[in-house]
Amino acid sequence: MKYVIETTDLGKRYKDKDSVKNLNLKIRSGCVYGFLGPNGAGKSTTMKMLLGLVKPTRGGMRVFGKELRENRTEILKHTGSLIEAPSCYSHLSGRENLEIVQTLKQVPAKEIDEVLGVVRLEGQQKKKVREYSLGMKQRLGLAAALLGRPKLLLLDEPTNGLDPAGIQEMRDLISDLPKHYGMTVMVSSHLLSEIDQMAEDVGIIDKGELIYQGSLTKLHERAKSSVHMRVLNPEAAVKILEERGEAYERDGADLVFADCGEEETARLVTLLCGRGVGITRVAERQKSLEEIFLKLTGKQVSL
Repeated sequence: MKYVIETTDLGKRYKDKDSVKNLNLKIRSGCVYGFLGPNGAGKSTTMKMLLGLVKPTRGGMRVFGKELRENRTEILKHTGSLIEAPSCYSHLSGRENLEIVQTLKQVPAKEIDEVLGVVRLEGQQKKKVREYSLGMKQRLGLAAALLGRPKLLLLDEPTNGLDPAGIQEMRDLISDLPKHYGMTVMVSSHLLSEIDQMAEDVGIIDKGELIYQGSLTKLHERAKSSVHMRVLNPEAAVKILEERGEAYERDGADLVFADCGEEETARLVTLLCGRGVGITRVAERQKSLEEIFLKLTGKQVSL
């Protein structure tokens, strides 16, 4: 089975507004798939549809190669999820919360110790959940999702509200799941740096539409480098470049040349210096993932 999740023209409409439009996801088996987009882009709605919590207006969904509508109970037996904030009983301990989930899922009690080890909560399992930090609650929610050893894990903004140490810890946990437990993980986020550091494949959604899907490597290939030249007399440099029909852009005192290799850079430096233009700095600059996202969506997002 190449794809664990496949959707075909999936859509959800609320009154007169499309929350999700013609979504065609393809999520490979055994990878961390980053589902990236600004707040309100349709990420949570999509994940709820994949869990059968929201009924789609149109389109189809296949999970583990089976139609979700016809095999929902069977599919959910092998699926774990953490959607929005984790639900816990604050007056009970972490372990007692997991015991409730373990009973409902009808899985062996020994799995509680296993998942507590995975999320590194062994030392805090007897504490009341009301004494947990937000990061500990997120890890407890992840532990509950891992009970039953699911083949597929859906995590909706799992790093939301965490401090930098909590984000790092959650990111490390998620990155290890496919390698150590053979899981496929779909994780949504509006944090570009997080997806960049833990996902292999990425889908970018904006206004309910999928505007990019593929490997992060290919996404970074879009970040072609440009050469920035700082010159002492930009007006003279511009005149020379326009006489020769050279393509350039202005950025203050800098001249910017797109897709400029080493030989092309040397040629331009020779041209300008030969005509008396003083060059004080030459620097190569590559677009960041944030800039690529901004170009695709037209929106700034959290870093």
